[in-house]
Amino acid sequence: MIRAKQKKTNSPKVKIPEKLFYKIGEVGRITGVEPYVLRYWESEFPFLRPRKSRSGQRLYVKKDIEVILEIKRLLYEERYTIEGVKKCFAEPSLKVVPKEQPEASEADTLKEKLEHIKSRLREIINQL
Repeated sequence: MIRAKQKKTNSPKVKIPEKLFYKIGEVGRITGVEPYVLRYWESEFPFLRPRKSRSGQRLYVKKDIEVILEIKRLLYEERYTIEGVKKCFAEPSLKVVPKEQPEASEADTLKEKLEHIKSRLREIINQL
């Protein structure tokens, strides 16, 4: 049996039906990910925790589906490992860039301002 090579292309934007909750089978059809893979991802990614109904059925919300699509993209298209995906989701979107050390005179004024703020906060606490 000859298999045609699948082209690696950016997956088209998936249309997610408007509903409050989605069952695991529906999520699998929408995302193209098998339910057993979704259950495995739940064990690997702590941020992927669908609610459960009284009968124990997994209930996903739209945000969960968007996260699943992003995980799928990172794993299958970007070729990340599970650990790599965890790191991607752990990184904050804004990174703090260290500022250059202020000059001595600037540092003194900053210390004075900080002391003023501390004393003002102490006054407020004492008034409470």
